[in-house]
This record gives sequence, structure tokens and C-alpha cells, in this order.
Amino acid sequence: MHNDWNNNRYHSVMIALHWLTALLLIAVYALIELRDIYPKGSEPRELMKMWHFMLGLSVLCVAIARPVVRLIFSVPPITPTPAVWQQHLARLVHLALYVFLVAMPVMGWLTLSAAGKPIPFFGLHLPALLEPNQDLAHNIKEIHETIGVFGYCLIGLHAAAAIFHHHFMRDDTLMRMLPVVCRNRLQR
Repeated sequence: MHNDWNNNRYHSVMIALHWLTALLLIAVYALIELRDIYPKGSEPRELMKMWHFMLGLSVLCVAIARPVVRLIFSVPPITPTPAVWQQHLARLVHLALYVFLVAMPVMGWLTLSAAGKPIPFFGLHLPALLEPNQDLAHNIKEIHETIGVFGYCLIGLHAAAAIFHHHFMRDDTLMRMLPVVCRNRLQR
């Protein structure tokens, strides 16, 4: 395995944005999945939904920042270099992840807009993107929820690929994106 972690790793800003995205996604999914522990219309349930919306919009902000940061900082090569088909597959999965990270929050925003509900964002109320239309809100919400299920699979595939590369391909795919403290523990 490649041991030159300082020269063959992502920039710390890219690593931070990657793991911030992961944490936000965990929170967004947890909030919407766990809301059912409270009855409909209850204050805790509405609070969980509000945080789901706000953190979902935070995912959008981070997703927009990530490609910009990627243009500033170079992507380190994987050592040893994977097969060309694996590189193409990785690009396809990353593209799908970026589309997911942008589309889901936008669809949530569209859902709230069409439902005529406020769009909260940490003390701000964002403008509606659509005129109120309950049928449209329902349809967008259904698509949002369906893509959310697909998101579990996409995120799982991404994580499984990193683990596969680390344990079976024995390359530095995973190590390039781990924070220093995690890399140091895995190197022991």
C-alpha cells in the first residue's frame, strides 16, 4: 500500500467538505426517518421536519461548494492506478452523487414552495420557487421520497467501493479521503 499520505491525499478542505456532506446526510436521513416517533402535527415532529429542510438546504450549499473547491485543489491519483473501467465507473457514481446532492434539496424546496409552506433556513425564509399547487407538491414530494430511497443505495455503493478498494484492491482510494486521525489509526 502507498505510504506517502501527505503527497497522495486530498487537500484538507476537500476532506472536510466530504465528511461534512456525510454528516449532513446522516442527520437529514435520521431526522426524516425518526419523525414518525412523534404524532403528526406535534411540535417535536414539526421541529424535526424543519431541521430536515434546513440541513437539506445545507447539503445543497456544500454540494455547490465542492466542485469549486475541486477546481482549486488537485485530485490525487489513486495508487496503484485502477483499471480504466473502474475509473469510468467511479466517475459515473460521483456524477450521480453530485446530481443527488443538488437535486434532493432543490426538490425539497420545490415541494415546500408548491405546498405554500415557508422555506426556513437558519432564521431566513427563502423565496418560493413555485406558486402553491397541492397536486404538484404531492407529486414532487413522491419523487423526492423515491429518490431518497435511491440515495441510500447510491451512498451505500460509494462507501462499499471505498471499503472494497481498501481491503481487496489494496490501493489508497480510501486513505486519500480520510482525516489524519483516522488514517493514523488505520496505519497502525
